Order: sequence, then structure tokens, then C-alpha cells
Amino acid sequence: MASYLDFEKSIKQIDDDIANAKIRGDEHAVEILNKNLEKETAKIYKNLNEYQRLSLARHPDRPYAIDYVRGMMTDYYEIHGDRAFRDDHAIVCYIGYIGSKKVVVIGEQKGRGTKNKLKRNFGMPHPEGYRKALRVAKLAEKFSLPILFLIDTPGAYPGIAAEERGQSEAIARNLFEFANLKTPMIAVVIGEGGSGGALAIGVADKLAMMRNSVFSVISPEGCAAILWNDPSKQEQATKAMKITADDLKSLNLIDDVIEEPLNGAHRDKDSAVKALATYFTDELAKLEDQSMDQILSTRMNKILSVGAFQEGK
Repeated sequence: MASYLDFEKSIKQIDDDIANAKIRGDEHAVEILNKNLEKETAKIYKNLNEYQRLSLARHPDRPYAIDYVRGMMTDYYEIHGDRAFRDDHAIVCYIGYIGSKKVVVIGEQKGRGTKNKLKRNFGMPHPEGYRKALRVAKLAEKFSLPILFLIDTPGAYPGIAAEERGQSEAIARNLFEFANLKTPMIAVVIGEGGSGGALAIGVADKLAMMRNSVFSVISPEGCAAILWNDPSKQEQATKAMKITADDLKSLNLIDDVIEEPLNGAHRDKDSAVKALATYFTDELAKLEDQSMDQILSTRMNKILSVGAFQEGK
């Protein structure tokens, strides 16, 4: 069954009416209701606020990394383990084809259902997950394979065991290594990009966001708890933090915004997968027109420009 957010109540009502009309066999009513649904969907989704986009980024039906892999890759094969401690299921790595191009896809996976959410640790990787990502990225570099990163995590796992195994070092190591990796890299925030857990697979030649995704240094709940000592002010924090795709594009912190279906990726996964695959292939073609020295130079300048400023006269 479809899940509806608070601001989608009117859409749910029309969907229910359509279902009832189909049961009655009233095709005329179904036709009218479908037109009403299109109008209501356009009205709601063209005027979303920041908090509503956050809700969409966290929607339980939103496509996750494996959904994108299955939708846009062929002849894909999963690569497991960091060769040091264990296989972290919150990070998934695949080698296969997108179109005619052999590529490596590295993504963060949240999981659905209680059992799978626990297996994926709710999309919060341990250090071995980031070390697996680095190992696979190095493999891609060795064989000159481009990399697609799919970012979707509330943050790196903050547990004691993760800290004991060097969580912060693993994230920092990825930032350092990816900055100099000699292969084209494209990163896309497909849902929730949280803190260092997102940055650890977010250093790339192109950084894009799906229209209804978010990218921030801390969750709005965490921000509200720190600033106002009141986690319930998360909606106010969401607006103040500027975490939507449009906000970050206007601040030049991301390169592009990938358009989703009007009613969200969770309602039309196939179109969302197609949009991301098209973006990846188009941008990869542009990168492959450049020499590796040009790619590395542009990447480094891009990294160094983040947070740079000039004092006014």
C-alpha cells in the first residue's frame, strides 16, 4: 500500500475515490477523478516548502540505492567486504553496465522492513563500510572505470564500536583519497545526505541532488536540539539550514539538480531511475572529453572553492 504524508491527504482522498470508482466499474468517474488528481498533484508539488521536501527525502517508498542499481544497470555484480574486518551492508558496491558503459556504483542503502533495516543499519555505515567503498573505488581506478556514488544516509553510525574502529579516520581517509583518484566520479544525493556520512562518498567531479533530496551537516532535529534545546522546532531549523537542492545550487555547493517526476520519485520510480541514469551518462561523456590532468585540476579547484570568500571593499 502507498504511504501518504500529511500534506498529501487530499491526494489520498482522490486515490481512494478512484479505487472505489474502479470497483463500481464507473469509468466516467475514474476519468474525471484522474484529471482532478493531476490538478491536485500539480498544485501541491509545485509549492512545496523546505520541511515538506525533507519529508519526501525520507519517504519510506522512495527509491534507494539498490532500486537505482536494478533499474539502470545490466550484468551487475555486487562486491563485498573491506578485506579487513567485515562486510558492511549499509554500503553497497556494484560493477556492471549503465547503457554500454562499464561502471562502478557505490551507494548507501537504508533498507525496508524491520529485518532489512537492521541488516542495513538504517543506512548508517560503519568504518568498514567506508573502507569497502574506498577499496572498490581503488579497484575502479585500477581498471579505469568511472564511478557513480549514490548518497542516502542520515549520517555515519555514531556507536561506540564504530568509534573504536576509527569512524572519523575512515571518513577523512576517503575525503583524502577520492580527491586524487584518477578516474571520473559523479555523486548524486538520492534521498537524505547527512553529515560526514554523506561526505565520505561525496567527493566527486560532479555533485548533484535529486529535486526532493536534502544535504546537510546535521539533521534538522539535531540542529533544533542544539540551537533551541527543542527538537520539535525541526521545521524552523529545516528552513534556516538551507538544505534543499535549490538552496544548495544557489550557494554553488552542488553542481546540478536532477528533476524528479512531479509527484515525487516514490510515486514513479522508473522515471526517477531514468532521470538519474540520463544525467550520469550525459555528465560522464563531458568528463571523458577531458584529460585526467584536467579532471584532477578541476576537481581540486572545486574542493578548494568551498567556503572561500573575499572581503568587500
